Amino acid sequence: MPRVFVTRPIPESGMTLLFDAFGQTSVFVSPHDRVITRAEMVTGVRDVDALLPILTDTVDAEVMDAAGPRLKIIANYAVGYNNIDVAAATERGIVVTNTPGVLTETTADLTWALLMAAARRIGESERYLRAGRWDSWGPQLFLGVDIHGMTLGIFGMGRIGQAVARRALGFGMRVIYTDAQRLAAATERELKAVFVDKATLLAESDFLSIHCPLLPETRHAFGKAEFKAMKSTAVLINTSRGPVVDGAALAAALKAEEIFAAGLDVYEDEPEVNAELLACETAVLIPHLGSATRATRAKMAEMAAANILAWFRGETPPNCINPEVLKPRSQ
Repeated sequence: MPRVFVTRPIPESGMTLLFDAFGQTSVFVSPHDRVITRAEMVTGVRDVDALLPILTDTVDAEVMDAAGPRLKIIANYAVGYNNIDVAAATERGIVVTNTPGVLTETTADLTWALLMAAARRIGESERYLRAGRWDSWGPQLFLGVDIHGMTLGIFGMGRIGQAVARRALGFGMRVIYTDAQRLAAATERELKAVFVDKATLLAESDFLSIHCPLLPETRHAFGKAEFKAMKSTAVLINTSRGPVVDGAALAAALKAEEIFAAGLDVYEDEPEVNAELLACETAVLIPHLGSATRATRAKMAEMAAANILAWFRGETPPNCINPEVLKPRSQ
């Protein structure tokens, strides 16, 4: 019977699929609802056939070698997979899968929650009220910036970026975007989106929402120079990957009022957050909740489990990201 190691408890629906397929004695789950330590990871993977990590778990060559030759599939509980050394997995003939698509709309919803909260200073004003400081309505109390009719800039127009742009239509916003690849003309017409270069995106966006993957060329894609190029009334939103934004530079820009506000769900060194950024009242900061609805997190668990089940049924895992590993098996 295949042995499966799950690095952290995941929603019950996913665990049920694994238990029903392999039996409870063959599925090992880290008992701690926290990030697994390196030592716990190396110990936990020994002699397993499948590994189900979450996005905070680093799965590199050392971990794969600790698992030994039985490890055949790593089913990441996340869309992104920069926590996994895919090249090392491919070299060892290990399939790597993820959970794409399911969190697109949920993350787009959260992006808008951050956008609106930052624009209307919801975090600041709530803290003010809860501290007992509100004594009357005031004509200049916590003035924010309008959303309707403004320009939304999107950096990375993949599935989530497009879902965010679609929501902007209801606010009568002008949508501009930049991406490594331009959308099809029909999609641009549907979204009423205009392709621009990065300099134009920075100069013209009232709201700039980041939806790119973390690549060498996108690391610190937003830093000191970019913030200086933005409008002083602009709002920056990041629900993609933390290292895309230079947190220290963002904190400096907010304190210098080079931009109006920011809404962040992701950070460079999670779970650590830049101390200067924590001190910025105009930053809305939440702990990586992009996919955090009951339905979406349950579906992610089911998808990760389904990838594992497919492999051991002799089928192609539906969300394989290194399909070259499958070729020898299909011959």
